[in-house]
Amino acid sequence: MERITRFRIGVVLLLLLLVMGFYATKLYQLQVVETGGQPSDNMTTFTTLTRVKAARGDLTDRNGNVLVGSRASYDLVINHFVLNNSDNRNNYIYQLVTLAKSMGVAWNDHFPMTAEAPYTYTIDSYSSTWRGYFQKYMGDMEIDSDISAPRLLERLRKYYRLPDDWSDDEARAVIGIRYELRLRGLAEELPNYVFLEDASDDVRSAVLELNVPGMQVEASVEREYYTEYAAHILGYTGKMTPEQWETYQDKGYSMDADVGQAGLEEALEEYLHGTDGQRIDVVTVDGTIIKSYYTVEPKAGDNVELTIDLRLQMAAEDALAERIAVLKAKDEGTTGQDVKGAAAVAIDTNTGEVLACASYPTYDLANLFEKWDEILEIPDNALYNRALDATYPPGSTFKPVSVITAIDSGLITSGTTIETKGIYTKYADEDFEPACLIYTFSGGNHGTINAIQALQYSCNYFFYELGDRMTDDLAAMDKTAKGMGLGEVTGVELPESVGHRAGPATKKLLYGDGVGWYKADQITAAIGQSDHAFTPLQLCVYATTLANRGTRYKATFLKRVVASDYSELVLENSPQIVSTLKISDDAYAAYMEGMYRVCNTPEGSGWDVFNNFQVTVAGKTGTAEHGGGTGTSDNSAFICFAPYEKPEIAVSTYFEQGGYGGDSCSVAAKILTAYFADSVAAIENSTTYENSPN
Repeated sequence: MERITRFRIGVVLLLLLLVMGFYATKLYQLQVVETGGQPSDNMTTFTTLTRVKAARGDLTDRNGNVLVGSRASYDLVINHFVLNNSDNRNNYIYQLVTLAKSMGVAWNDHFPMTAEAPYTYTIDSYSSTWRGYFQKYMGDMEIDSDISAPRLLERLRKYYRLPDDWSDDEARAVIGIRYELRLRGLAEELPNYVFLEDASDDVRSAVLELNVPGMQVEASVEREYYTEYAAHILGYTGKMTPEQWETYQDKGYSMDADVGQAGLEEALEEYLHGTDGQRIDVVTVDGTIIKSYYTVEPKAGDNVELTIDLRLQMAAEDALAERIAVLKAKDEGTTGQDVKGAAAVAIDTNTGEVLACASYPTYDLANLFEKWDEILEIPDNALYNRALDATYPPGSTFKPVSVITAIDSGLITSGTTIETKGIYTKYADEDFEPACLIYTFSGGNHGTINAIQALQYSCNYFFYELGDRMTDDLAAMDKTAKGMGLGEVTGVELPESVGHRAGPATKKLLYGDGVGWYKADQITAAIGQSDHAFTPLQLCVYATTLANRGTRYKATFLKRVVASDYSELVLENSPQIVSTLKISDDAYAAYMEGMYRVCNTPEGSGWDVFNNFQVTVAGKTGTAEHGGGTGTSDNSAFICFAPYEKPEIAVSTYFEQGGYGGDSCSVAAKILTAYFADSVAAIENSTTYENSPN
């Protein structure tokens, strides 16, 4: 009998436990799962969604030096369920915004109304999704969408029972956060409200001391710049614009994600951007987390290895700054003293990989936004990427094109001589008498010379004559220049200007139908003037193509992409030949010997810089007229490659109003010194001289 009784009691207890379990499960289902993220007055637990920010991939140089990476940071996040179920929530929010203002930090606020009077809507600055959330909010509040901003502010003050002694600006700040919290109850897909991103230790401590219900600290990541160099090409990140959201919303991005806004950060976004995680938290009304799990694990972005060599980039930027300082220190009115911006580019001749790409003046990405106004006031526009965006007349750096065209068109051979007379008088009766620089300086001439010597001396008269003879070969000169990459896209991953080659079509495009193409245009085009306009990057591609005897590579900043933990090779970028220009033995020998003599004979304009160099450099200087107004100095240009016997690297430098072409050589020398660091004695004080030919 006793056994039967114990058995019956056991069965009853088991049934009781099953019933209790059933009701507990049902209660959890009703209160948590089936709420869809909507809190109610009698709920004791609530399920919230937290976005876990994924680290963005690193940008490194070709040697693995991290240029831009991600650092650990902390966000202050508010659980709307907890704060909405607390007493005095308006006062808590008021304390939050007052503290934030006093500490000079900005909080996230998507309420589409200006923060200060006069109050107007800012709905147009938000994406279509955020506009949809505002419409949902207005519908839930049963407010007519035609209401004016000041009237809406007044109505919400009353609805949220804000104290009358609060100013309208204070009320607007509190309403903005009440709006954020309410949206989390209306749209279950919205994650917890991030009040402050990347909060400093001081800010976190001060905020947490307020004991705001639902306030929590979440680990996050922020972009970190590890170099002050390469600002123009690295770029920066920022919150998505409404237009960008339309593009990225179908790619798994959150609405408040940071994306590349400029430079390689923008161009390589598809590799760098990670996948944010999503975490589900089940919390009690007092903020205690009773359950937490990931529905999506965060995944860091891929690391991108660039072709840039940080040592060369530093050498280029430092050399530009030093040379600009020297020129500006000259006596006022001296050639080159009015110099403005400058650029320098270095490319691997065997791959097309950009080793350095510098523009002056520049800025530091680490404090770009903090010092935005100061950066805007830097003379000569520090934000302007002269290496890729500016187009300039090439001056005498163009002359190898004319030599190749004239020889391979059968107009001359490398040994053909022309008697130069200093001033070209053939069209004097048409008021066109261009002069060689030697004539301008001394009234002299270069005598009877051939194409090699013409390049060595940079004799304008010789090339005037070639230009005159090209009456039927203008298309051939254009074909040669195009094959060299001049006036053509280089293929880099960043936006670039294309520029243009001189010719009848270009002149019509620039000046309209009423302007004709004259013999003077053709003659000056042969010396790199007329309407030629190329970027410093194109000039460097041109130099690599000269070094490669007409083989032109696609220029690139991208070397390879690897997984965030370096466990997998995502992409290996291979050299790409984009065009091949057939150059005869005679033409090749002529321009190679001529460019060799520019840097390695006393008559050459690069002699003073390169005569003691421990590798042999071949180059061409250019002094270019630019139409900048009376009294301004000419532009200064230089292209080169080295070693002459088997080229590895090509360099171009360009100075706006920098004076003579020879004055650009010292910057190239310092870049080459950095490249050949193990075999070249550093040249600390490269000499430039005023009376060099162009």
